[in-house]
Amino acid sequence: MLVLRDLLRFLYGPQKGDETTQTLEQRLEAFRRTHPQLQDAPAPAQRLTSRDAVLITYGDQFRSPDEPPLQSLHRFLRTHLKESISAVHLLPFFPYSSDDGFSVIDYRQVNPDLGTWEHIRALEQDYRLMFDAVINHVSRESAWFQGFLRGEAPYRDYFIVVDPDTDLSQVVRPRPWPLLTKVETAQGVKYVWTTFSADQIDLNYANPAVLLEIADILLFYVAHGARIIRLDAIAYLWKEIGTPCIHLPQTHTVVKLFRAMLDRVAPGVLLITETNVPHEENIAYFGDGYDEAQLVYNFTLPPLTLHALHTGNAARLTAWARTLRTPSQATTFFNFLASHDGIGVRPAEGWLAPEEIQALADVTLAHGGRVSTYARPDGSQAPYELNITWYDALNDPNAPSDNDIPRFMASQAIMLSLAGVPGIYVHSLFGSRNCQKCYQQTQQPRSLNREKFSLAALEAKLADPSTREARILRAYRRLLDVRQAQAAFHPQARQEILDVHPGVFAVRRGEGQETILALISVREEALTLRLENDIAASRPWQDLLSEDVLLPGADGRLLVPLAPYQVRWLKMR
Repeated sequence: MLVLRDLLRFLYGPQKGDETTQTLEQRLEAFRRTHPQLQDAPAPAQRLTSRDAVLITYGDQFRSPDEPPLQSLHRFLRTHLKESISAVHLLPFFPYSSDDGFSVIDYRQVNPDLGTWEHIRALEQDYRLMFDAVINHVSRESAWFQGFLRGEAPYRDYFIVVDPDTDLSQVVRPRPWPLLTKVETAQGVKYVWTTFSADQIDLNYANPAVLLEIADILLFYVAHGARIIRLDAIAYLWKEIGTPCIHLPQTHTVVKLFRAMLDRVAPGVLLITETNVPHEENIAYFGDGYDEAQLVYNFTLPPLTLHALHTGNAARLTAWARTLRTPSQATTFFNFLASHDGIGVRPAEGWLAPEEIQALADVTLAHGGRVSTYARPDGSQAPYELNITWYDALNDPNAPSDNDIPRFMASQAIMLSLAGVPGIYVHSLFGSRNCQKCYQQTQQPRSLNREKFSLAALEAKLADPSTREARILRAYRRLLDVRQAQAAFHPQARQEILDVHPGVFAVRRGEGQETILALISVREEALTLRLENDIAASRPWQDLLSEDVLLPGADGRLLVPLAPYQVRWLKMR
């Protein structure tokens, strides 16, 4: 296909580009012949619907003494979520050496501590699976890097070796430690590029052999059940000294290449890019709407939602949400609030003032969390990521109140109401608190938000309807089950962000009789809205959650009482 050749020529020049194209074409054709069933796919706008919600979880999130963790996970899902979710994002389940899986030793093996490929296939029978492609770097314990240290082909050129005296001041750094790591090799001391840690060695995509290796791995994932592929830390993929080494044209070209490959052999498989950067940079990975990722993480949503609920004012969230657009019917946002990482605050830059971002950091510290920083160009430090569970980010563990769970559920309803596909971190199902013990064990701030569960102990809490865990899971399932049945929550359904009251986030979804008016209070006091006809037609509306019927007043305006942090999904009767 011409597009592959053009993309590879851009990366490697005419000769190497054509040679790489020929090799890749042969591999794609062999894959297509072996997996003809993957050619069938719905139309792009129907590959995701209102029924889709993704659970983000580690493979060993639920542990039982008598079965592999992947089997325990599957059992938990079938027991407690059933069809409330449609997909599972399995965080890296490969053998690894650090970073809770994101330092991969072997891309093609399941970590035996979790289970086997058979357990992955069993999950695939019930849920669409999202795999992580952790392809910016590999573990220093990987066979590839060990071969590099020995000076063996083909690994000699798989990594980026840089003279330590090179001026790298323009490189954007997501971490505060050195960019280059000193290693002893069979050819002597070398310095290799390590964007994230000394255990995570960046791959050299300027070498076509590396790109072909990674292309094979993506196809391997598709063959083993991946229907969504998450491109982890993709913004940093291509390095060119003298540039910021983030969002380079070559990086976007590699994403386009992966999209073209999958469109050729498995058009139903979707790409999602993970780029924790300011909003305009983030959405650039949609490309023109047809040539890069179908899904992009909506990184600005978490800090603005947190700001709205802490201040009782949704104005900033409302103003930003009004700007949300995707370039085609084939693209949509991956809406999330919590994840295995912290709450990135850089995406709020331009929407929140520095002092407002610092206020979120101050609350995080007061609520038992930690704050990771990055270096500004002037050398000063600024908040980069809030390391805390989402529940504790919203609620002070030292001053619990009756509003804690309603406030938490209001945040989830904001995410579920917006156009896109919701991504739900497993800890959000239960309102998990900070795991101080986990942090003490690892001294890693992100461990506060990565506690693993004894399945038996969790089941005991869920069996008691009065516990926080049971109350939140019950409320969450209610939201998900109602959402699934409404065409207005299709990712491509019409969306209009409304300004009805500073203390309310309001969005109208869908059209005609399928219209839903979502109203979410961000305040701890009750209020009553009087909605004009252009917002809510003068006729009865039913709340899909409480089943209340709301009637217009004598003046024809719809009266909507809202308890503190109440969520209403209104539909015309």
